[in-house]
Amino acid sequence: MTEKEKVFLTDYDLHLWMEGTHYRAYEKMGAHVAELDGVRGTHFAVWAPNAERVSVVGDFNQWDETANPLECRGDSGIWEGFIAGVGQGALYKYAIHSRYNGYRVQKADPYGFACEIRPQTASVVWDIGGYTWNDDLWMSERGGRNALDAPISIYEVHLGSWMRVPEEGHRWLTYRELAPKLAAYVKEMGFTHVELLPVSEHPFDGSWGYQTVGYFAPTSRYGTPQDFMYFVDVLHQNGIGVILDWVPAHFPRDEHGLGYFDGTHLYEHADPRLGVHRDWGTFIFNFGRREVAMFLLSNAIFWLERYHIDGLRVDAVASMIYLDYSRKEGEWIPNKYGGRENLEAIDFLKRFNTLVYQEHPNAMTIAEESTAWPMVSRPVHLGGLGFGFKWNMGWMHDTLTYMSKDPIFRKYHHNTLTFSLLYAFHENFVLPFSHDEVVHGKGSMLGKMPGDNWQKFANLRLLYGYMFTHPGKKLLFMGSEWGQWSEWNHDTSLEWHLLDYVPHQGLKRWVRDCNTLMRGEPALHQKDFDPSGFHWVECHDSEQSTLAYRRHGRQPDDTLVCVFNFTPVPRCNYRVGVPKGGYWKEVLNSDAEIYGGSGMGNLGGAETTPVASHGEFQSLNITLPPLAAVVFKWERDET
Repeated sequence: MTEKEKVFLTDYDLHLWMEGTHYRAYEKMGAHVAELDGVRGTHFAVWAPNAERVSVVGDFNQWDETANPLECRGDSGIWEGFIAGVGQGALYKYAIHSRYNGYRVQKADPYGFACEIRPQTASVVWDIGGYTWNDDLWMSERGGRNALDAPISIYEVHLGSWMRVPEEGHRWLTYRELAPKLAAYVKEMGFTHVELLPVSEHPFDGSWGYQTVGYFAPTSRYGTPQDFMYFVDVLHQNGIGVILDWVPAHFPRDEHGLGYFDGTHLYEHADPRLGVHRDWGTFIFNFGRREVAMFLLSNAIFWLERYHIDGLRVDAVASMIYLDYSRKEGEWIPNKYGGRENLEAIDFLKRFNTLVYQEHPNAMTIAEESTAWPMVSRPVHLGGLGFGFKWNMGWMHDTLTYMSKDPIFRKYHHNTLTFSLLYAFHENFVLPFSHDEVVHGKGSMLGKMPGDNWQKFANLRLLYGYMFTHPGKKLLFMGSEWGQWSEWNHDTSLEWHLLDYVPHQGLKRWVRDCNTLMRGEPALHQKDFDPSGFHWVECHDSEQSTLAYRRHGRQPDDTLVCVFNFTPVPRCNYRVGVPKGGYWKEVLNSDAEIYGGSGMGNLGGAETTPVASHGEFQSLNITLPPLAAVVFKWERDET
């Protein structure tokens, strides 16, 4: 390969591009610091097929549109060129003169590796090589950490508001400052993964990252690309996986972004019935255009390879797969068969999942999909969309609706709790209490709970105990683990001062201990997606608002009995059938005093009696504390 071929797109690159299969297009597209004929500089490449002229403007040429023109590579629509003397840190944009309507614009680089800090909008030339990773152990083990039978408990984080520096005007922590603090906290709390709200560059803080402009650039708010690599590396060294929120569903209209890129609707559909998301005021990708699909697929591979990301959670999947999503009659166009399914988006998602698991089988993909679309987390070759996991939005809505009711009325809504087990094994579900549930007037998790302060904390401990024992992987948004009173505000830090108070300390300890039990007990993770891992003990006691079920691991002794009282009335002499006689240890009790409870319980456990109950010949006669979850595990034969 010649020196020029190392820098410029080769014929083979262009072949893959035209075919729509250049899944590492970021290796040649965008800005790359390089050397050509002994001269250091930067190679630039941008796709603008409907441009009449494209040049690179920047602080190195006083933003002169005539100084550094690019050349078009045949029918590919790619413009490229090499500019000597331009290197790391240079600011630049592409000056595009369209063939149509005299349209002229300066665009940020769709494939740019770094961006200016908002409100500035230029791309930044950046070499993302040179970082030495120290996460070999994690990378060799992560297949087991991301597996369907692994304990997975995700801590969802917005980096700009998890913690700030009050002594310095409440500024953000940098990636390098966040890394050891977040790693230590997540490790202490027992979470297995963090999920970051989008870190790809975005112009508006209030979008929380969900209106992406720089798809290949970690936001400069918190540091450089290498700083973000360091952040991921430190979490990996502490045994913590990193999942990114990834947003292929839509992108913002900002002039420097992807919209109307070369004087035409290049990345988005031209018809607003297909190309505009009315709720968010954003553009929708044209998934049927090969270069657009390739842009997004290349981006997915980029994060997994260059930043060692362990998983991608795909935002707003429902808005992608339905043409009539949040649209009235006449505001959408049916597919070629007359249906409402977005066939191009569905094909894209299948390609995305196939590619990710083909190239990185130890990674994970997660769908935020809020409808009953079938087989979201089933393999493509079986007719599914191919995701590894799916958020269980139905469980989340039903559970929060139930828990927000005064306990005196819960008996009339008992089926709201039990309904989830009718479909719990249809998908590989994640149970999410995410950021979306603690904003826009919905109240904090603690604020949703009914009753006085004691009952609010008891209800929230009960809710988390139910979540951690229910089939499915777990997700909890930051601040919810210790009961922040206020709704989440992206402009400020979490209310860490609340941990000076005993009730919040108790809730935090409860979540930590739930994580510890979930990770240590195979019954709570090995068969999350297998019906044989769950058995109802009592699901009909609506009058007392109690539930009881068993969770099973692969080994016969890996069995837990989980019992819940959703009222503030203690239930003494509550009988629960169990499959084995002997002593059952009370391994968790949310009413224990160390969690802020009343201290009611079973003195560490209970012996069975030969009284038939719930289809078993042996049973436990237990005390069921008020607004509490208790969990028992068989420990030994009768003494």
